[in-house]
Amino acid sequence: MHEMIEVKNLVKKFGDFTAVKNVSFDVKKGEIFAFLGPNGAGKSTTIKMLTTLLHPTSGTIRVNGNDPVAHANEVRHSFGIVFQDPSLDDELTAWENMEFHGVLYGVSKKLRRERIDELLDFVDLTDRKNSLVKQFSGGMKRRLEIARGLIHHPKIIFLDEPTLGLDPQTRNHMWSYLQELNKSEGVTIFFTTHYMEEAAKIAQRIAIIDHGAIVASGTAESLTAQTNTKSLEEAFLSLTGKEIRDEESSSADGMRQMRQAWRGAPKR
Repeated sequence: MHEMIEVKNLVKKFGDFTAVKNVSFDVKKGEIFAFLGPNGAGKSTTIKMLTTLLHPTSGTIRVNGNDPVAHANEVRHSFGIVFQDPSLDDELTAWENMEFHGVLYGVSKKLRRERIDELLDFVDLTDRKNSLVKQFSGGMKRRLEIARGLIHHPKIIFLDEPTLGLDPQTRNHMWSYLQELNKSEGVTIFFTTHYMEEAAKIAQRIAIIDHGAIVASGTAESLTAQTNTKSLEEAFLSLTGKEIRDEESSSADGMRQMRQAWRGAPKR
């Protein structure tokens, strides 16, 4: 089993402020990996570097064997992404959102149409494929975003707080889809969440970042043992403290940045 993501001595500075401080971790091929931290801990900044939206100040990153700075186009083709904030076009139908994304990723027409039908069926939206997205519930939109992120057969999918605001039933169904995808297609899953029970239940391995640095990593069981606590939430609070943090910068502009990046990318 080789590494799908390798991060070594990663640093990101914004002027005099260091958002990410000498971070190192890896994610194995086919692994379900949770990246946890309080608001403002450096999670979104790290994800943006992994997904070509920010350049590191120093350190190295490999995503599916490629450097996101030197080989951005290859890296973008290897992942799908579901942002924390909705990024669908509400004035298009579910099918049109999928079609547009498939064209953006250069998926051939025949494969694109087959994949759209397959994925809409996978997330139980076939009967709503011609409905405008503005008519969808929050859970339906989330399922469509996941389907859209998978249209080009990515090796890895990044999920930034994918279940935020969803009811427990929808969350359970969404993770059932993703775990099935992980098993059937071997997709590596990298996700962030503030729901500690979700991370404990779903993730095979966890890294916790705080104030820009990795403070602990391992399984949920090893983290609770390390901190002499009874749950991942207790372990998380033990490692990061109990003071309330300011909101981390929103990822709402992530898809806009991604589209802009694609427009400047060489055609495949």
